[in-house]
Amino acid sequence: MQLPSLPLNQQVVLITGASAGIGAALPVLLADQYSGIRLALSARSAHKLETIADRCRQLGAEVIVIPTDMTQIDQVVTLVKKTLQQFGRIDAVVNNAGYGQMGPIELIPTEAVQQQFAVNLLGVIAVIQQVIPILRAQGGGHIINVSSLGGRVAFPLGSLYSASKFGLEGLSDALRIELEPFNIRISVIEPGPVKTDFFETASQKMTQFITDPSQTPYRPALENLEPLNQRLIQQSWSAERVAQVIVGALAAQKPKPRYIAATGGNLMLWLMTKVLPTSVVDKFWQRFYGIDRIKQTWRQPQAPLDRSIS
Repeated sequence: MQLPSLPLNQQVVLITGASAGIGAALPVLLADQYSGIRLALSARSAHKLETIADRCRQLGAEVIVIPTDMTQIDQVVTLVKKTLQQFGRIDAVVNNAGYGQMGPIELIPTEAVQQQFAVNLLGVIAVIQQVIPILRAQGGGHIINVSSLGGRVAFPLGSLYSASKFGLEGLSDALRIELEPFNIRISVIEPGPVKTDFFETASQKMTQFITDPSQTPYRPALENLEPLNQRLIQQSWSAERVAQVIVGALAAQKPKPRYIAATGGNLMLWLMTKVLPTSVVDKFWQRFYGIDRIKQTWRQPQAPLDRSIS
């Protein structure tokens, strides 16, 4: 039997990745707009979480802080258990934990590949596996997965990030269908560029394994990343603006499967996935990310002459 959901100000919302960016803006907005809401905040940094929790408490929210490393499944299990022990229920989960990673795929170490998927996808799966029985027993609930436009349209030098977000999109589509009988709703949030430390974090990680970009054939594209970042900042949404989209999804009686949080995002996806030929889309991304500059500078080495041939 489908049970009516509680008003949002009476719900328990679990938020991962709540120490910075969208994840930090979201609980403050919820506390401000829905006094009395109960929040479970998770991230690795206990200090940052406590700072955000204090702001939420001042606005009338009841908050628990649970430091969690999303790559450690035992900690994810503890996160859900402590939330349930504290509040007695969980009504909604916002899987926001994740990070970006840039660089040519051949230069990224295996450990960095594994870390990307561990945080952006495997940790999300672990949370969902833990909360499904709880939501089902309560008569329903809402799981929101924060993806990206990069989970719908892949871009060069961001192959790992896109792969993890494509996986999250596929996971969400499948769960939306299989959990519908239990009144467990699945929504995906797809931000475009956001005024966070995304590119800074991605650049820092890239310098860990590309110490001298001038010595790689990808140099022209890598040198283009900082100017590209400055261009994207002009189009970026604030973290608060994206968080407001998530608040709208949480408050909706009939939440949509997807929410695009980017100026012109609907048009871009329509053009790139429905209208333009793949070859045209590829050329666009090559120019946008400077891959075309590689073609201008790279010359295939000539094979040594085989003098044994008469």
